[in-house]
Amino acid sequence: MSRPLVLLVDDEPHALAAMRMALEDEFDIATAASGEEALRILEDQWVQVIISDQRMPGMTGVQFLTQARERWPETVRIILTGYTDASAMVAAINEAGIHQFLTKPWIPDQLAMAARNATRLFHLARENERLALEMRFLNSTVETRLEKRRRALREGMGFESILRAPSSPMNAVVQAARQFASFDLPVLLTGEPGTGKAQLARAMHYGSLRSDRPFHEFNLQGVPEELAAIELFGAKRGVAAGNASRVGLVQKADRGTLHLGAIDTASPALQMALMRMLGTGSFSPVGGQETLTTNLRLIASSHRDLRRLVAEGQFRADLYYALSAGEIAVPPLRARRGDVALLAQVMLADLAATHGKPIHEIEPAALEFLENYDWPGNLRELSNEITRMLVFTQGKVLTADLISRPILQATPSESGADRSAEAVLTADGTLKDRVELIEMRILRETLTRHRWNKSRAAAELGLSRVGLRAKLDRYGIADPAGRLAAEEEED
Repeated sequence: MSRPLVLLVDDEPHALAAMRMALEDEFDIATAASGEEALRILEDQWVQVIISDQRMPGMTGVQFLTQARERWPETVRIILTGYTDASAMVAAINEAGIHQFLTKPWIPDQLAMAARNATRLFHLARENERLALEMRFLNSTVETRLEKRRRALREGMGFESILRAPSSPMNAVVQAARQFASFDLPVLLTGEPGTGKAQLARAMHYGSLRSDRPFHEFNLQGVPEELAAIELFGAKRGVAAGNASRVGLVQKADRGTLHLGAIDTASPALQMALMRMLGTGSFSPVGGQETLTTNLRLIASSHRDLRRLVAEGQFRADLYYALSAGEIAVPPLRARRGDVALLAQVMLADLAATHGKPIHEIEPAALEFLENYDWPGNLRELSNEITRMLVFTQGKVLTADLISRPILQATPSESGADRSAEAVLTADGTLKDRVELIEMRILRETLTRHRWNKSRAAAELGLSRVGLRAKLDRYGIADPAGRLAAEEEED
């Protein structure tokens, strides 16, 4: 186990050195020459005991410990003073919650005993807090547990937050995830970037027995090996930036869940450390020799086929098999045609609330184009497109003319007249037939961008209105909203 961290605060360097010498055999030591510097250390490190001098320039010891009490009340506070004024001691106890006064000159054994007692008090308080929380949990009623679950769902963390149509392929994915969620074993999520693997991992955590424990996530994509190791396993003082010790996500997620994204990019050394953690529950901080333990659940995700990487020698076979007992493939958005309209509507509602623009509807023609695009960027690309449409709309409804041209140029529907245009460059047939397929797509895309204004579309295409009308009649192209038919009646 790691040693308790004691923070020593004194403006005299020789006093700090003497206190460090008296305590460093039993404790990890951090030092500060002022209250301001000590507050910065408290923000970055997990300090259990503070031993502070009272008389310092600027902020006094009592003033510093008062601020420390307000922000870190669990830290045990000890003050060193050369004065024994009873009224001053009472004021310090009331203001700063001082646990113990030590008078100068102090004795090394006395200082070490005070630090030991303070760390023991700290751990007893933490244990008491843990027991109180467990008792509160055990005594909670079915109603309060149900309310907690409802609150989690409202905040978008449960399986119900994964939007899908009644016949969506995501239904089978969610069903498998529900099954694995109740079993305390590692899970591997596979699928293209942006398919919602992180959301599924979070839902699995909140559907498991660890739902009241921490959930942390970290994506390894593009992170250097050393930085990834520090972020996951922590680091001893002097290794990480800022010369401060770091608590890693593996320790923070103890008794909870860690979602590790892009595990296919993990270095061989990191793979070995993860395999050790899964096998024995043990790990070592970067730069440290001690062995710590954790009881977390690992949910990993990968953009690439790990089985192929194992065959190529780029991924550890034992790590893959440790993860793949629970393997779930998340389909890309192009395989979820029936879900796109639902997702787009919900994204619009969220984005409209975020940006304060009261737009809550997408016209059917626009939804048709969105449904039939392949979305290589998956959910992220769909969200970006809805955001872009929201930015440029001037009305109360998102219309098809706001959609980006690559999406407009996609095939309109499974049964559309130009569905075979995807393969027109490689298909058989006469040049005339193949050109007509492309012509149909261009006509539809241009009219949609111009909101089915025939004059503007004809001008862009270099056609007369009569010539444009003839082509539309020939190919059977009509505006789904009926605007073209209305214009024809007016003419």
